Amino acid sequence: MLLGREFSLIHVGAILTIAGYSINDTIVVFDRIREQLQLRSGDISVIMNEAINATLSRTILTSATTFVAVLVLFIFGGSAMRDFALAMMIGVIVGTYSSIFVAAPVVAWWSKKRGTNLRAEVIDAQLEAQVMPGKG
Repeated sequence: MLLGREFSLIHVGAILTIAGYSINDTIVVFDRIREQLQLRSGDISVIMNEAINATLSRTILTSATTFVAVLVLFIFGGSAMRDFALAMMIGVIVGTYSSIFVAAPVVAWWSKKRGTNLRAEVIDAQLEAQVMPGKG
């Protein structure tokens, strides 16, 4: 039981939907960070912060629109739809939070822990993708 509700196949569908939604949102943020790391120099944490700020309005508007649509399903849907919508609403909030506030700091922390230069890794990966276009 989760939140006083039975865990069912509907919840599995909602979790998989949210996973895809959250992964896509995180990819958008990381793509902007990658672009900025290639174009600019300076402190990586500042560049990451500016890249996240550049995608922030898009992320929040997309999440808010999705949340409103799922809220309507929760209010006007049947019992099965309510279970799906409840899981989706929780997932949209958690997925948006993790895309904005968790993903990039984890990458920065992991890069520092490994002792690697994140900018150099991004540029090397881009050069390798240009040399071998079929592998990227």
